[in-house]
Amino acid sequence: MDEITERILSHFREVCSIPRCSKNEEKIAMWLKQWALHHGFSVKFDSVNNIVIGVPGSKGCEYLPSIVIQGHMDMVCEKTQDSDHDFTKNPIIPVVDGEWLRAQGTTLGADNGIAIAIALALAEDKSLKHPPLELLFTVDEETGLTGANALTPDFISGEILLNVDSEDEGVFTVGCAGGLNTTISMPVDVSPLPENMITFNLVVDGLVGGHSGVDIHENRANANKLIAGALSSIADRMDIRIIDIKAGSAHNAIPRYAQATVAVTAGKQEELSKLISDLENEMKSDYSEIETGLAIRIDEFSSPSLDSQKEITESIDSETSSRIIGLLQELPHGVASMSADIEGLVETSSNLATINIKDGKLVVLSSQRSSVDSGLAALTSSIESVAKKYGADYEHNSGYPAWQPDMSSPLLKRCMEVYSSVFGEKAKIEVIHAGLECAVIGSKFETMDMISFGPTIKNPHSPDECLHIPSIRKIWDFMVVLLESFAVKDEKKKAGKAKKKGKGKRSRS
Repeated sequence: MDEITERILSHFREVCSIPRCSKNEEKIAMWLKQWALHHGFSVKFDSVNNIVIGVPGSKGCEYLPSIVIQGHMDMVCEKTQDSDHDFTKNPIIPVVDGEWLRAQGTTLGADNGIAIAIALALAEDKSLKHPPLELLFTVDEETGLTGANALTPDFISGEILLNVDSEDEGVFTVGCAGGLNTTISMPVDVSPLPENMITFNLVVDGLVGGHSGVDIHENRANANKLIAGALSSIADRMDIRIIDIKAGSAHNAIPRYAQATVAVTAGKQEELSKLISDLENEMKSDYSEIETGLAIRIDEFSSPSLDSQKEITESIDSETSSRIIGLLQELPHGVASMSADIEGLVETSSNLATINIKDGKLVVLSSQRSSVDSGLAALTSSIESVAKKYGADYEHNSGYPAWQPDMSSPLLKRCMEVYSSVFGEKAKIEVIHAGLECAVIGSKFETMDMISFGPTIKNPHSPDECLHIPSIRKIWDFMVVLLESFAVKDEKKKAGKAKKKGKGKRSRS
């Protein structure tokens, strides 16, 4: 491993040692403040804990317009079912696996910790030539773009922004989808569990999961939809009562695991076991190319509840159980439409993200994305209709806008030229079906010219997340030349003006 890559990864390991799940970025923010002060850089926070570190320009470039290098502090905290990792206190230990960096049983957090690491390495390297830099690190990108939404016009001054939160080296992202989350709630009535019923845990496990935007077109199974289908199949054959459901983990992660505690009439164990076995074989066949670890199983007849070791004495009544199953079956998941303008781009989609029963209510979270406002509105309206059909309430969050591509962007032109000069090949340009902070930042800073790029990351938002180590150096080499290009261009401009000024004086003498 070369010295520069190792230096960047050294910063990344420090970032990984600090707990930083979404909405819990206080420790990483304080660490960044201490790092900045230790290096003699200015630092400031805003009302939500966004941080900007001011790095002076190199010699001769001190008074150039600043460049914003931006990433987010938080990470998606996902782990395998057998992992005992505590994201509130345990460090993530990156492990080298050939050309890849992984974690053990958890998300790695390269999304977006590697942006922090690269930015810090650039800032502390005194050999580089660059304009003043503003290292902007935001909070809570993964669960609501909270940090970006809270930015105020006086927090940063630069009008060029390099977002280091894309996941394919050699690709410049110039646009992204907008999105909206819908929370559906339904009161659940409980009644005494009939004495002739047995309870068991129905589990869907072993799925690949992944990013609900980037991976939504890959036909990866959704554990929430699979468990809804399994519950529906059971309900078609026997009386069923739902006791509890816990499924999915985040709005932007395709669910990998789902569990429901249910009750059926005693004496149906053999029939039920065969039914679930048949369903598992059917699902394995449907997803054979992707979901090699898929499992649908029954864990322990007459098992305790999910939340206690007490004997189960109550269940949701039969009628409400049926409405819950119908609701989950009909709520959409997956690609709703493809773009007519950009080949291969998902235009509109939804992710049936989480299901929980809490405080006497079923609570379901659906996350919708679209690059077209009308598509987002239509899909959201259909979700509202399903909720109404089953007597459920719904509410929407404020959402985030789409980032519309500007193919005439001077920054895009410059980046393409620099990439070609450094690597001898053309970079690709793409619009992605995921949310980026550029969309929100662009809506707040209308003159901002923005682009997004980053090293290659596979399977973000899942425990299979991995970072391609060689791509880190390529991002470094590109950014070094890109930043220098702003300084060189300005120096040439100044030299030209000085030359013209000198000629003018001689002609008048």
